[in-house]
Parts: sequence; C-alpha cells; structure tokens
Amino acid sequence: MNRLYARLLAAYGPQGWWPAESPFEVMVGAILTQNTTWVQVIRAIDRLRDEALLAPTALLDLSVDALAERIRPAGYPNVKARRLQALCQWLVRSGGLPALAECATDTLRADLLAVHGVGPETADSILLYALARPVFVIDAYTRRILSRCGHIGGREPYETLRREVESNLRTADPVADYNELHALIVQHGKIACRPRPRCEACILRTDCAAAREDQRHG
Repeated sequence: MNRLYARLLAAYGPQGWWPAESPFEVMVGAILTQNTTWVQVIRAIDRLRDEALLAPTALLDLSVDALAERIRPAGYPNVKARRLQALCQWLVRSGGLPALAECATDTLRADLLAVHGVGPETADSILLYALARPVFVIDAYTRRILSRCGHIGGREPYETLRREVESNLRTADPVADYNELHALIVQHGKIACRPRPRCEACILRTDCAAAREDQRHG
C-alpha cells in the first residue's frame, strides 16, 4: 500500500483535499456528493454560501422544500434536503463540533451511521475530512484500483476493505496520509483507471492485471 501511495503522490502531487472553508461545509458536501459529481456539489454549496446558510441552525430553519430548491444542482434535492436536515439535527443534539471533538472515533462513527441517509462512505468522509479522525474512505475508485492492482479481490465488504487499507498503510500520521491517499486514488480513477481503463495513461500499469491483459490483446 505504501508503494501505491508513493507512486500516486509522485505522479499527481498533493491534492489539498477536502476543498471546503469549514468542517461543517465538508459535512454538507459529504451528503451532497452522493450519486453526483463534485462540480454539481460546488454549485449547490455556492448557493448556500451566498445566502449565509452554511450553518446547522440555518439549514434547519428552512422547510424541506426551500432547502431542496437551494441544493437542486446537486441532484435528488428532496432526498438530500431530508438527509442534510437529519445530519444537522444530530449535530445540534450532539452539542456541535466542539462536543464531537471529545468523542471517541468508534462512538462517532456508530452515531453517524445511525443518522438518516448516512452510509459508511459518507460517515467516513465526515470523520476523516471534517473531524480529522484516522478512518480511511472506501469508494468505487478505491475498490476498482485496488482490485485491478491485485491488492484485493474486489467483492469484499466495505468494512473488510477499510480495515485492509488501514492495516497495510504504514504511516506515522494516518489522518494526513489517509486523506492524501484517498484523494490520489480518486484523481487516478478519474484520469486513467476508469470503468473502461485508459491503460496507456496509467502510471500503475506495470502492477496492474488489467493493463497486462490490455497489452496482451493489443
């Protein structure tokens, strides 16, 4: 895993994730990015920022319909409005971000997973990028790249993959390195390791079974 990390970092450089102005904005983005592109999420967040709505109480003061209209660019507006408000309700009940800083990571993760609309990937994105907890995020890019490079079989459950990455990345600073590796995996997945791979553009092709198969048939 460290070899993969080093090669991706050498190819793409630091990614500077998560692109947000506050931890709460990261939390909002983690909900809005479900089943859509980041470009669309930015449009929705910009709307909220322009109206000074990037605060839990401000979002809770809106009706579901009013919030849905403001986040419409991110897609599934009614669904995501309810999920955002559920997250805000949990955050307010918990005492806000300062109170969360006192909670153990496992407790926070369990609490987040109990919030309506928050699954493992969203919860771990919030934990890592908003709350600076050492939890690796597994997404479709991660599963695709690690399976093609032979690190995993590809069908393992989410928790199995998360613990596999965390146990195999040797690091003195897991928060920073989990952050960077996940961001680099996403970047590589967008550029080269797509569902239909662009093996000619892949800096990992010497380690990749898909690339070797492509060369064999090329």
